[in-house]
Amino acid sequence: MKSRLLIPSLLLLLLASCKKEENKIYYEGGTPPALNASTANVTLEPGLEANTAITFKWTNPEYQFTTGINSQGVTYTFEMDTLGGNFASSTKYATVIGNDLSKTYTVGDLNSILGNTMLLQLNPRRNYTIQARVISSVGSALKLVSNVASFTTKPFAPPPKVAPPSSGHLYLVGDATNGGWANPVPLPSQEFAKVISTLYQITVPLSAGKHFLFLPVNGDWGNKYACHDKTTQPATGGDFGYNGGNNFYNDDMVGPTADGNYKITVDFQIGKYTIVKQ
Repeated sequence: MKSRLLIPSLLLLLLASCKKEENKIYYEGGTPPALNASTANVTLEPGLEANTAITFKWTNPEYQFTTGINSQGVTYTFEMDTLGGNFASSTKYATVIGNDLSKTYTVGDLNSILGNTMLLQLNPRRNYTIQARVISSVGSALKLVSNVASFTTKPFAPPPKVAPPSSGHLYLVGDATNGGWANPVPLPSQEFAKVISTLYQITVPLSAGKHFLFLPVNGDWGNKYACHDKTTQPATGGDFGYNGGNNFYNDDMVGPTADGNYKITVDFQIGKYTIVKQ
């Protein structure tokens, strides 16, 4: 009897000794970053693009876990929006900083963000109050949001993303148009109207499922404005470039999905065009 009881007792002892203890790590909290701006009034003027415009600094959120304070693997997302946008507007600017605790913008960089990315009104120039904040995170979780730092500034028109036609003219060519791929194109029906030096518009009948290009010189195939990839370009418009530049923009642009009259707006300032049915 004693020998029979001894075997299961030994087994229980061995199982208990082999059981591994699990070391679980728990998040115990952190402190939202404290954000500060180097100035509340930023001067943006042509010719000063290389100058420092503003520097933002923030504190480490010091994420605390049961194993101690973690200062590694923290990522910061820096955001800017106009006053009243509440960091939810369609023109909000956001960029991932990495694990740095500061971000400096030159006049040229900040002005380009405000004009070409946030699409603020530049002509005529006007004053804006811009709000900024930092969001810290570990991986994609444990987000902590900083206080809001504000500054005022008056952006000017930065260099356009795509160079406007030096000819001062813009023409539409392609099988989506009545003139087809014939070059020179019919005039005046397929010449854009110049609204300002960086903005051109035209209203024309377009055929569904066809393609087109923009030409700075009528009758010349040597220079053109095109899209990057017609297989992924939306039928409502998108980015474009000049002579294969700006990430190899050398493919035909995509026409609409249904026949009809459409207004095409070409904005060289932000490097985008739109197609809207009339």
